[in-house]
Amino acid sequence: MLDALPQDPARREPALMFVLTFSTGMIDAAAYLDLGSVFAGNMTGNVLILGMGLGRASGVPVAGPALALLLFTLGAALGGRLLRGSPQHWTPRTTVAVVVTGAAVGVAALLTALAPEHGGAVRAGTVALLSSAMGLQAAAARQVGVADITTVVVTSTITRLAADLGGGDASRWPRRVVAVAVICAGAVAGALLLRVGVALALGVAAALVLTVAVAGARARR
Repeated sequence: MLDALPQDPARREPALMFVLTFSTGMIDAAAYLDLGSVFAGNMTGNVLILGMGLGRASGVPVAGPALALLLFTLGAALGGRLLRGSPQHWTPRTTVAVVVTGAAVGVAALLTALAPEHGGAVRAGTVALLSSAMGLQAAAARQVGVADITTVVVTSTITRLAADLGGGDASRWPRRVVAVAVICAGAVAGALLLRVGVALALGVAAALVLTVAVAGARARR
């Protein structure tokens, strides 16, 4: 992967963001399917789940989505603080943010491996780690500034794709289609890896994130 990266930042940075988007799909699949119907990266989903839970819909959680929302916000705030004043595109601070993201996901994988039954405390700790990591990653992706690739959500990407195609502007549709397909593919991969165990799904996601950090830092040099 490292040697195959394009040298042009205009092509390299989208490639790195696509890998992070894929890993987000894996992480959200693991979180939703194995950690109590909560998303680590998709906060729109958590807001809706929380709202339904507060409306006393049967079997819909409240604590998990609320925790994820809080920790995602804190992670994004930390990212904003870390990256404040950084120029657009990949910088050394971006590398730090992505390394911390990958490390947090790796710790979450280790936590679930050491406590495979993951009761309430382990589940809450894992959700907290993953959500804060996704908030930090989202802040880093925002600072890199690749259009249409936030790495955590695709609603706005789908809206722009459909609106532009409807309006006759198809100049950026390939990147938008790929962004949607990549996060879906990540969710598929995460769901398949869950058949072996959530620790494996999170471990592979952590490895991808850390590989992106190394690739971004190396390519920049």
